[in-house]
Amino acid sequence: MASIKYEVIENIGVLSTNKSGWQRELNLVSWNDRPPKFDLRDWSEDHEKMGKGLTLTNEELSKLKEILNDM
Repeated sequence: MASIKYEVIENIGVLSTNKSGWQRELNLVSWNDRPPKFDLRDWSEDHEKMGKGLTLTNEELSKLKEILNDM
């Protein structure tokens, strides 16, 4: 399996922390030297390991915000 290169550009916030110390975070992340996207996933304390997550463009994040505001 090919390695995945990533760089956390900005930590926007932590949504929760589980018993093992992993945190569900919203970050701005560049994947494989591509332009950064908003990223929501679980991270180990040292950011060396990660769970499955979701990446969103600026437009998708704006739309999600609209949806959540309407709830």
